[in-house]
Formats: sequence, C-alpha cells, structure tokens
Amino acid sequence: MLSTAAVLQARLKALGQLKGRATKKSRTLLQLCHAGRLRGGLSIALGVTPDEAFAPLIHAMELEGLRLLDVREGGAQLEVKLHDGSVEKWQVEGVEGLVHNANTLCQLQPEANPCAVLGEWEDMLQLWCAPRDVFAAALHERWLDARNATVLLAAPAGFEIPQ
Repeated sequence: MLSTAAVLQARLKALGQLKGRATKKSRTLLQLCHAGRLRGGLSIALGVTPDEAFAPLIHAMELEGLRLLDVREGGAQLEVKLHDGSVEKWQVEGVEGLVHNANTLCQLQPEANPCAVLGEWEDMLQLWCAPRDVFAAALHERWLDARNATVLLAAPAGFEIPQ
C-alpha cells in the first residue's frame, strides 16, 4: 500500500506540477512547496512586505501587463498600473492581501494562474500558482487545503468552468 506522501506526489506528477523525483522527505503540500518541488510554488518569508512579493507573485501567476508604480506606508499601499493602462491604488494587508487582489485580476486574464494560499511552514508563507484546471482537478482531494479555496475555482470573466 502506498503512503499518503507517495499518493500525493504521484497525483502532483500526473497533474504536471511536481518537479524532480519522488522523495520521502516531503510528506505534505506545504513541505513540497517549501522544498521547491511544486511548479509555481513560492515560499515567502513572513516579514516580506507586499511590495517585495509583488514581482515574484505576478510572475508566478503569469499576469500580463502589471507594473508597480509607487509604494507607501511600509509596502501596504501600492499604486499598480493594470494591463489595460489604468492605475489602481491597493491597500493590502500583508502578502495574503496582495494575493487576494492579484487573484481578482486573474479573473480578467483567462490564461493567468490563480494563486492558492497553502499556509505557513518554517516561518514562511507557502503559495502555489497553478492553472485553473489543476485546481479544479485537485480541489476535492484531501491534500489541497488552501485558505482561499473558493477563489481558485472562480471562472475568468466571460467563461464557465465545467464541474
């Protein structure tokens, strides 16, 4: 009988989301993310401000045309130029607030990857940016326990995701 870790890694490999070979060290999604084994996975130190996390998050989500123009209030207030040229001011509460705003924009770009907030491991916030179909396939499995699970299944504007 396969261990839970082996089943998890086999499923992630089948979904095209596991980097490298299976290992016994990483038993959970949090551990795999922290070890750099998830495609689109990010481990962000808890002390990192939203402005510091902006570029790696936007890159991992494959959001096009976003640019950070200005930062205030210790990185909590961001002025962001959007893909359509408009400018928004974001007041975000930590990196999770930044993920929330970026996921909202993700709905306007169907090719972009939503971001799951997996939780904390080793004093770092674990994030996983993956295609919508990966989250749709994995969301009902016990090993995916994202803090923002409902957002991951939100259809992009003008599209429906089959159930």
